[in-house]
Amino acid sequence: MKSVYSVVKKPLFTEKGSALKESENKILVEVSRDANKLEIKQAIQDIFKVKVDKVATVTTHGKWKRYGKFVGKRSDRKKAIITLKKGEKLDFIEGA
Repeated sequence: MKSVYSVVKKPLFTEKGSALKESENKILVEVSRDANKLEIKQAIQDIFKVKVDKVATVTTHGKWKRYGKFVGKRSDRKKAIITLKKGEKLDFIEGA
């Protein structure tokens, strides 16, 4: 069994994510690429002590980038959009 801290990597702070949080009570987090929805749900509930209603995942493939004459590839990522149950609230940054 995986550790809950190896499933959830970090929260994502974007304009779209803050709009989702205010309007629909959803949060964005970056997760491990091999984690499934049930593991993500359990990890969020254990770490942050909130009730999760639904989990949606998005896998983004890394882009090929040029740095001068060198060509490199950014790493693939997996994001989770987590819908919290009514009445639940989660603030990563308190008082900001």
